[in-house]
Amino acid sequence: MARKKTEVIDDEVSEKIIDIDVSSEMQTSFLEYAYSVIYARALPDARDGLKPVQRRILFAMDEMNLRPDRAFVKCARVVGQVMGQYHPHGDSAIYDALVRLAQPWTMRLPLIDGHGNFGSPDAGPAAMRYTECRMDSPAEAMTAELDQDTVDFRPNYDGKESEPVVLPAAFPNLLVNGTTGIAVGMATNIPPHNLVEVVQALRHLLKHPNAQLDTLMRFIPGPDLPTGGKIVGLDGIADAYATGKGSFKIRATTRIEQFGRRKGIVVSELPYTIGPEKIIEQIKTLVQNKKLQGIADVKDLSDLDSGTRLVIEVKNGINPEALLEQLFRQTKLEDSYSINSVALVEGQPRTLTLHDMLTVYLEHRLQVVLRRTTYNRDRALDRLHLVEGLLIAILDIDDVIAIIRAADDAGAARSRLIEVFELTETQANYILDMQLRRLTKYSRIELESEREELKKRIAELTEIIDNDDRLRQVVNDELAEVAKKFGTPRRTVLLASSGQVTSAGPLEVADDPCWLLLSATGLIARLDGEDPLPDRESRSKHDVISSRIRATARADFGVITTAGRLIRLNAIDLPTVPRTANAPNLSGGSRLKELVALQRNERVLCLTTLDPESPGLALGTAQGVVKRVRPEVLGRDEWEVIALAPKDQLVGAVELTDETAQLVFITSDAQLLHFGADKVRPQGRTAGGMAGIKLGAGAEAVFFGAAPADGSVVVTVAGSGDSLPGTDSGSVKVTPLDAYPSKGRATGGMRCHRFLKGEDRLQLAWAGAAPAIASAGSGTAIELPEIDPRRDGSGTPAAQSIAAIASA
Repeated sequence: MARKKTEVIDDEVSEKIIDIDVSSEMQTSFLEYAYSVIYARALPDARDGLKPVQRRILFAMDEMNLRPDRAFVKCARVVGQVMGQYHPHGDSAIYDALVRLAQPWTMRLPLIDGHGNFGSPDAGPAAMRYTECRMDSPAEAMTAELDQDTVDFRPNYDGKESEPVVLPAAFPNLLVNGTTGIAVGMATNIPPHNLVEVVQALRHLLKHPNAQLDTLMRFIPGPDLPTGGKIVGLDGIADAYATGKGSFKIRATTRIEQFGRRKGIVVSELPYTIGPEKIIEQIKTLVQNKKLQGIADVKDLSDLDSGTRLVIEVKNGINPEALLEQLFRQTKLEDSYSINSVALVEGQPRTLTLHDMLTVYLEHRLQVVLRRTTYNRDRALDRLHLVEGLLIAILDIDDVIAIIRAADDAGAARSRLIEVFELTETQANYILDMQLRRLTKYSRIELESEREELKKRIAELTEIIDNDDRLRQVVNDELAEVAKKFGTPRRTVLLASSGQVTSAGPLEVADDPCWLLLSATGLIARLDGEDPLPDRESRSKHDVISSRIRATARADFGVITTAGRLIRLNAIDLPTVPRTANAPNLSGGSRLKELVALQRNERVLCLTTLDPESPGLALGTAQGVVKRVRPEVLGRDEWEVIALAPKDQLVGAVELTDETAQLVFITSDAQLLHFGADKVRPQGRTAGGMAGIKLGAGAEAVFFGAAPADGSVVVTVAGSGDSLPGTDSGSVKVTPLDAYPSKGRATGGMRCHRFLKGEDRLQLAWAGAAPAIASAGSGTAIELPEIDPRRDGSGTPAAQSIAAIASA
């Protein structure tokens, strides 16, 4: 590598080429850069816990006299002052550091009082031209006594100003506010702690310098984060305090609340540096990817009055405690924090234990107090020297005045005063500068009183300087005063363990056997337990169950619609209903339309388990087509299970339990046909089915289903085709299914209901296991007539319009 060197000699330019080894140049340049980053940017000083930019901001604000009792000024003004005089870097770096010092969710004890938009855990602040700031009270404690020779000063970057090497720091800022930074080849990450706890440990260490870690941890059991939360597991904290490196987990503070008919998880405190928007985004992503289930909604209700309030609504039937455990595992509601206690000690980066950090601060504070005491004693001695000279002059004031009047100039007067009264040059100059009003009798009394006070003060200060125990006591008292003034209660709860006793994850806990139930009015719910469904009395006052399947709480299941679609759902999204003596009451279920996006005039016919080992689904259409299809689980949320002809739709769908069941068609012109399921060959998903029943002119199938070969009944409801739905109660007939002989597929049926005057079609029909039950559109049970053995008999007038029929 060659470096060009240009020289000007006698107005002539000459160039020299200097050969430099590349590896040596790179090594030197990199080390200089690394040292600059480590020492001048990224790592804090262990004494005041501040990085250079933070120290310069506080010092500049102190010089600008931006006290807590003064008016706010634009942040841009402070940034400009810092950049122009002390910190020769970009304004964005200075402003970012200033903002951090003012954020209460970042600093346990904010040092700057911000006015305006200083951001949030999820968003950055407004531009510095819009925000204002001033020093906060703790910042005054950090910069106090700078004018009392408590710390060393050094020239600034251009040598025109001076800045402190370190601040006096009346409290241990490194531990109280923590720090984070990335240097070259090293990083630091120290969490905030509680001021009162740290001061207690410091006061104990003042009296017991060799205190062990266990003793110190009695005072500082762990970090105290600005955002509160819970620290789970204390072993990592003990490791960090012992070695300077460790980690711990932070959990959000949560509680379970009831919101109407639903329960919800309320998050009142989030982990350190985590904002609610980040949590909401993570939850939405997990729900969309189907990695998190059971959540109905997420709302951020945080405000200035109530603070953080994130509400996660839980779907009915979901165990909120189990869901919360899953949220802790999959989102930042539980986060880990790695401690790396690196700071500058005597200009060198060191990994510090808890004892080291406390000791370094105490040594600094003892030195600050000692230098301050020495400075104050020196000032007191100087003042005492002047006061004693004044007292001499006042006692012989007439001689003093005569000497001054007789002197040719001030120098002669000074020399004469020194000679006559045995004064020092300083005392003589002070007397010459003295005002005449100080020559009164009262002034003499004041001076004598001041002399006694100064002697007493000097004796006290000398004792502090000469007696190490007295010095430590002063530091002890000042720390106690700081803790009393700025201390606040602990916000973060420390837990040895999570406090949750679970043998499995949230979903595994909820993955128990259950029944999935669909009612005739469109309610869907989950009934926990694998016991058979109880028999239901016909007079029970709730909706009928039109479809039911066995499943587990975590299982996927499907719903079949009249459009021939199979839509996949998950059982955990369904609310649970209580098991009662009779059939379960589905009034606590969810509306199916809230879970499934249905098209116009599309209805859900049945539930299916999606079990590939089952005999499959049996489907029947309004045009008399029948199809059997084995469940085919595809990698999407919905798919077609039958190719329907134009203007055709499914009128029935059922999941078969075995092939001995009878498939039943009932048409609008009261024709019934049933045949064995084994007579229908299973087809692929895209097939259109095969002929099921031969329809008469203008007729259509109104019912298709499966019924056991023995013990089944047929319920038919006849009425007028011109009447509006729900206005004509019609006539009802209940007949045994075995009254109708089985016939072959694709043949015409047998008449199952004789129409009375005014009746021209079947409005509703059903076939299934006895006993049958019926309900109105509101879910109210309707009494059915006794079984009529006549195959083609007429019906009995119904008390009210029947909307649904099912098996008990």
